[in-house]
Amino acid sequence: MELTTLYRPVGPDELVLIEQSGWKRFPPRRPDQPIFYPVMNEAYAIQISVEWNVPAYGSGFVTKFSVNSDFLKRYNVENVGGDIHNELWVPAEELEEFNDNIVGAIEVTQRYYKDEK
Repeated sequence: MELTTLYRPVGPDELVLIEQSGWKRFPPRRPDQPIFYPVMNEAYAIQISVEWNVPAYGSGFVTKFSVNSDFLKRYNVENVGGDIHNELWVPAEELEEFNDNIVGAIEVTQRYYKDEK
């Protein structure tokens, strides 16, 4: 099976829920979150963590995980800005199936905190 590595910037509350899943699943989206958007590279995930999650939540975390590449073929890569701003738009109602196609554990690769300089 071919795998694709993806990244997801998360705040502290979402990180707790991922840990509670045994590092295997992302939590369901809230009603005001119709899309789950993993990103295609770590640099973009770091940017979101530092610029959005840390100011909003006091900390931000970059997660890395692998997904069955065949499953991902149903999603287009969406560019939402510069060269590194590529992400997948997974409808919230498809997140459970997306989680079922994660291979291995979700791991934290970067941690950022408001008080760090």
